[in-house]
Amino acid sequence: MREVIFDTETTGLDPADGHRIIQIGALEIIDLIPTGRDFMTLIDPEREIDEGAARIHGITTEKLAGAPKFAEIVDDFFSFIGDAPLVAHNAEFDRRFLNAELERLGREPLPGERFVDTLEIARAKFPGQKNSLDVLCRRFGIDNSMRTLHDALLDCRILAEVYLELKGGRQAGLGLDVQTKDEGPHDRGVSPTAPLATIAHQTEPRKYHAPRPHAPSAAEEEAHRRFLETLSDPLWRRLEAES
Repeated sequence: MREVIFDTETTGLDPADGHRIIQIGALEIIDLIPTGRDFMTLIDPEREIDEGAARIHGITTEKLAGAPKFAEIVDDFFSFIGDAPLVAHNAEFDRRFLNAELERLGREPLPGERFVDTLEIARAKFPGQKNSLDVLCRRFGIDNSMRTLHDALLDCRILAEVYLELKGGRQAGLGLDVQTKDEGPHDRGVSPTAPLATIAHQTEPRKYHAPRPHAPSAAEEEAHRRFLETLSDPLWRRLEAES
């Protein structure tokens, strides 16, 4: 299943007040695993950035000098996302900004049912608790130390890990955790009475592997046919006759 994690940074909080998108980041995932394909661009909002917003993402009007306008990148963005579901944290915020930009261009808005909101998923999973992206990273043990400022593509990469956890996609494996002679059980947080070789659960994110073709080539089929001719009564011949 192909989905696209995405995030926006903006000049302020509400598109109804004329605030606009200044950065879009997007990340492709298939079966919850990032494929390595991403999209990121700064955007000239054609207006000033609120000081409060600049303190959050660190993007100033000066940094946007020479950046393309939304109309110049919209086709590239839509080409990247295709018809995939769009995954975002607090997705309604990003959807409203995207649709405000599309409305300016006279284009169809994106319907709400196309969006997957990880904030809603987290609230259902952890009711009554805080569920910001930073809190979820701490809850799931995800390193977000590099997130000193909001950045659309960086937030997408972090959200991809959070989304995998929210969907239960991480696989617990068994690994043989062998104590070295210089390391005591207390050094690893293991009970002193535990055996020297301790089976430990290790949580490893699954790696995405592109599907491989399995159909035999013409040369392989010909080699197989020649091989069958060397056999007196090959099973394959009988199966072919029955079919």
